[in-house]
Amino acid sequence: MSNILPAMTFVMAVLCRMEKVDLKKIRCQAKVVGTLVTVAGAMLMTLYKGPIMEMVWTKHVHPQRSSAPETTDSSDKDWLKGSIFVIIATLAWAALFVLQAVTLKQYSAQLSLTTLICFMGTLQAIAVTLVMEHKLSAWSIGWDMNLLAAAYAGIVTSSIAYYVQGLVIRRRGPVFASAFSPLMMIIVAIMGSFILAEKIYLGGVLGAVLIVVGLYSVLWGKYKEHKEMKESIVMALPLTSKNSEGNGEGMDIKNKDQREKEANGMGLSTSHDQSAMEVRFPIPETPMKVEAPNA
Repeated sequence: MSNILPAMTFVMAVLCRMEKVDLKKIRCQAKVVGTLVTVAGAMLMTLYKGPIMEMVWTKHVHPQRSSAPETTDSSDKDWLKGSIFVIIATLAWAALFVLQAVTLKQYSAQLSLTTLICFMGTLQAIAVTLVMEHKLSAWSIGWDMNLLAAAYAGIVTSSIAYYVQGLVIRRRGPVFASAFSPLMMIIVAIMGSFILAEKIYLGGVLGAVLIVVGLYSVLWGKYKEHKEMKESIVMALPLTSKNSEGNGEGMDIKNKDQREKEANGMGLSTSHDQSAMEVRFPIPETPMKVEAPNA
């Protein structure tokens, strides 16, 4: 169910009026169709396998089969309960993208926000562990792979990921950031094939193609939307008016931050922060007095 994260984020963003959907415009159609195609590709990779695709690096590898007995009845016992919890988790994940976008408009300190997110996640993990685990051995971490996994999860997948995610959400919105989540399945399949010699099936290849096509459609729609927004901002800027009187310098009203960004080559910004305005008024010239010549 985590494969439908882009669709859930898109619906939440539309309901919160963070995304405008006008199906008469091609860019909006591209975003909607791209989101649906991306979700379809991710679901295809999950539900359909098909024949095995023989790769060059896995052709001569024969992985050993596990001798553990199959427990089909016990695995299907809590299927409904697990599905409900996965749906709730996916909704909470999509809500995080939208909530982070709303928070960044009012609270621009991204490092502090990332610290708060990780701290709250730590408190939640401690509470769940105290409820579910009653053994002291669950809290022990040795100098082994468990320590490396915990450090990687805390540093890379939490701290760095949330900070970069905030940067992307602040500039392009939550839908743009969540559209890349299905790529995780493609990366996992490729790395599993290289490192663990896992088999790649036809369904995975077809699903990956659909994910890439849908992602390109979403990115194209977001690019056109961002381009139109920049053009509208440029057209809304007041033009310099020349006054026929005075020294020729007309009134020039322009955003001071915009002047600095244009000078630094940073382009336009979509931030909602209020900034000072630089106003220049014409300075009238003092008329010269002409004295009559003495007779």
